[in-house]
Amino acid sequence: MKHWSVPRAHLRRFSMFTSLIIILSFFAPVPGHAITAADDTISIGVVLPITGKEGKPGQYQKEGIELAIKQINDKGGISVKGKKYKIKEVFYDDGSDGAKSATLVERAMTSDNVTAVIGGYATQLGEPESVMADRHQTPWITPGAGATKIFAHNYQYVFGALAPVEMIGTTTGEFLGGLVDQGKLKKGLKIALVVENTDHGIDYVNGVQNWIAKHPGYFTVVFNEKFELHGTDYSGLLQKVKAAKADIFLSDAHLEDYVTMHRQYLQSGMHHQMVSYGARGPEANARQALGEGINYIFAGIWWSDKLPYPQVKQFSADYKQFTGHDPDSWYPATAYDSVRILAQAIEQAGSTDKTKIRDALRKTVLQKSLVAGEVLKFEANGQAAYPFVIVQNKPGGKVDIVYPKSAATGDTIAPSPK
Repeated sequence: MKHWSVPRAHLRRFSMFTSLIIILSFFAPVPGHAITAADDTISIGVVLPITGKEGKPGQYQKEGIELAIKQINDKGGISVKGKKYKIKEVFYDDGSDGAKSATLVERAMTSDNVTAVIGGYATQLGEPESVMADRHQTPWITPGAGATKIFAHNYQYVFGALAPVEMIGTTTGEFLGGLVDQGKLKKGLKIALVVENTDHGIDYVNGVQNWIAKHPGYFTVVFNEKFELHGTDYSGLLQKVKAAKADIFLSDAHLEDYVTMHRQYLQSGMHHQMVSYGARGPEANARQALGEGINYIFAGIWWSDKLPYPQVKQFSADYKQFTGHDPDSWYPATAYDSVRILAQAIEQAGSTDKTKIRDALRKTVLQKSLVAGEVLKFEANGQAAYPFVIVQNKPGGKVDIVYPKSAATGDTIAPSPK
């Protein structure tokens, strides 16, 4: 029998190749842990729109995130079992596109192997992003999407810093009902509801209608219709509103739609005793575009720089120094606190293991939060729950908190003067 022999040179090359494979295996990424260049940083993915229709709010949220990262890093970073890790931001602009947003979150979770992702400004971007969290077992916190549907799938790695949108509708009902009780509005007024055709809009309507159902006699809904996002012509819809002869106009809209619709509302010559666009109202963009035309509009929002807490005053000053401008509406605050609660959870987990961080996020309570009530924590479904504030635009660019009374900086002007 003939025996085959292997040349010694081939054996040496094989031995070297095998050794190289063994050595490299020690440096391969371990599931659940984000390996970084010098293993002294923790990579956090940030996926937000800074271009496209949602670019302005997305930019404000990015600024809030980056301020929090800077402040944490300036203090040495996140402490994990006595060692400090600085945060490394891995940022992607989703261009206000839902499909792109989901793809970028997946890239951050896989190719970049980040420890967690903060992203999803607006429900239509947050919903496709949220699917990726459980798929890749990576914690995901949205600072800007509050629709209840996102948190109704029993996802295990999904968290939200916004209280449910439905609560905006409920709080709106409470606020308007209080004005009736005070004698500022009459009982039995008619409401027109005009909302975006999204889960955000559906939640808002549910909140308003649930409050009305529990308080019979206060209000009656005489018009309820949806519109598509990013429209340019709402004149036909507004003519229907005019024909409904309602006393109160309640819409739920994103920033650009709010500005476009209210411009056409003003052009139509309509006037209602109270007007709201849901969580939109006090934005600088709207004031620049419509001037005194946005006076007396009220909004239910997650945060206001008028809240009477020392940490809010400090944040507002730090934010202005960091960005060169004041906080615009609520956008940067929830993003800022998303980073803070994530950092606290990592410290409490004592690990960069993603599952351990997920478990810590379920238990973490951020005290001295910026939000109303000063506490941010996640409920069993992963979504935060805390009170909303109602703000009202006043002449001369002034904005007051008008509800709840404990935080009010001014009285509600109701009904709105013609």
